[in-house]
Amino acid sequence: MLIKKLINIWHLPTTNLITIKSKIAVFIRHGLFFIRGEMLWKVKYLIMADTSDFRNGLIIKFKNDLYSIVEFQHVKPGKGGAFVRSTLKSLTSGKVIDNTFRAGEKVDVIRVERKKFQYLYREADSLVCMDNETFEQIHVAIGLFGDGVSYLKESEEVEILFNGSEIISVDTPIFAELKVVETEPGFKGNTATGALKPAKLETGATINVPLFIDVDDLLKVDTRTGEYVERIKS
Repeated sequence: MLIKKLINIWHLPTTNLITIKSKIAVFIRHGLFFIRGEMLWKVKYLIMADTSDFRNGLIIKFKNDLYSIVEFQHVKPGKGGAFVRSTLKSLTSGKVIDNTFRAGEKVDVIRVERKKFQYLYREADSLVCMDNETFEQIHVAIGLFGDGVSYLKESEEVEILFNGSEIISVDTPIFAELKVVETEPGFKGNTATGALKPAKLETGATINVPLFIDVDDLLKVDTRTGEYVERIKS
């Protein structure tokens, strides 16, 4: 069962906020929050859990970083103790790692706020996004979008993850439907197995596609890998 350590910084009076230059941990009556630089790294709720609470998309604090669980598998070998294989993705660097946890091992779960935004346009090294509920516009560093930014069209919806007021990650759509704007001429019926050619998409990204693909074809692309999935029939 999850045990909540209430750390709701939003309700602290302004006079109680602590500013300090070095990174330290401050214990308060019901738990712990972190300070980075001169601004509070706001953690709304820190939840103690264990591997039985794992689920895809869960965000945990691990090795001084925040990771999202991409996938996991509970394993009960014939000999030895049970364990959990997991694939984790860093929310700060995008790096994907594999890690094995002991069954029942304690972990710190970070409860973040997820909000829907609409991507409007690019401005320098940021993307301007609009809150779907309040219509407030914010600038989000391109690096927070990961590789999926290469396949993101204006007006597409994204999900932004907040740790307090700090943006820690942006989830782009897993699949994108994009038009081919440049490629070598395709030939009807040319479906040679495994044969590929480069094609430039409307977002500027280039992917490998089958030989029969032509300019103006609409393609379904996996934004996680940049791989062609299928041609969408009009």
